[in-house]
Amino acid sequence: MTRLRATIALGLVLAAVLGLAGATVRVPFVALGDGPTFDVLSDQSGRPIIDVSGPVPTYPTSGQLRMTTVAVTSQVTLFGAVAMWVTGSHEVVPREQVYPTGQSSQQVDAENTRQFSQSENDAQTAALHYLGYPSAVQIGDVTAPGPSAGQLNPGDRVLAIAGRAVTSPQDVVDAVGAVGPGAPVVVRIQRGPDTRDVTVTAAARPGDPSRGYLGITAASEVVSPANIKIGLADVGGPSAGLIFATAIVDKLTPGELTGGKTIAGTGTIDADGRVGPIGGIRFKMDAARDDGAGAFLVPAGNCSEAARSAPSGLTLARVSDLREGVSAVQDLAAGRMPPTC
Repeated sequence: MTRLRATIALGLVLAAVLGLAGATVRVPFVALGDGPTFDVLSDQSGRPIIDVSGPVPTYPTSGQLRMTTVAVTSQVTLFGAVAMWVTGSHEVVPREQVYPTGQSSQQVDAENTRQFSQSENDAQTAALHYLGYPSAVQIGDVTAPGPSAGQLNPGDRVLAIAGRAVTSPQDVVDAVGAVGPGAPVVVRIQRGPDTRDVTVTAAARPGDPSRGYLGITAASEVVSPANIKIGLADVGGPSAGLIFATAIVDKLTPGELTGGKTIAGTGTIDADGRVGPIGGIRFKMDAARDDGAGAFLVPAGNCSEAARSAPSGLTLARVSDLREGVSAVQDLAAGRMPPTC
């Protein structure tokens, strides 16, 4: 911040010298501000943002669950940066905080899209875990070249390794860790409708040649007949995970979770339902209040910052995992005060 203030102060001096040139001179900063919010219980372009189908019961919802975003202005002039800083309407930060050196804006956008897709998948898994659907383990990636290349495929469901039943990614780590390099390892998998045993010769683990290595990554999946699709255009990043998962729970459980109220929030979520902190919470809260939200689900890691900058009239609910998030919404719907920041 000291560097930023010094740079802007220098800019004021230059502006006085340059006059109108300051209105067109670009500076190496971007501006962060209030972004749009989206009610994920509603439709976009005539289609549900969250569509649940398959042989599972779904239930009507009411109210709104609004995911929030931060707007990034990438083309900032000297005068524009000064005006934003003076008014406090935006936060002006060095460009490399948003667009790392060596990465194009297209590369950053592609990474944001990947993170958004991952957050959709993790939100679905977390919600179905919360609802009690059984877990399974799926192969995520197969290292090539590597001991499993050509024998195991991404998407294979792992049932057992070396005779040990597998029900979590940690089970895979433990089973493989008990095998030495050069040993044959029988991996029982389900591929499509077929179950088969595949024998892989363990290699030496990179960085620890005394332990076995299969060259696969394992991910948790949920065995559920529900077919869940999330469709939201022109949004990136991982911070909608908590709101997506909460909305899925709402659609798959009896009763109207929000009680007809408008509740917004933010936060990453992993497949186990743990909620992580995000950036730009001040702007997300401001936008949520402007769009009618009376309460905001805040990741526990953002609570201190949120409490300092929350707009008047917005209740902050502290959330560290999906269970706490659902409970907070239930409290708000019933007129009770949830744990706050």
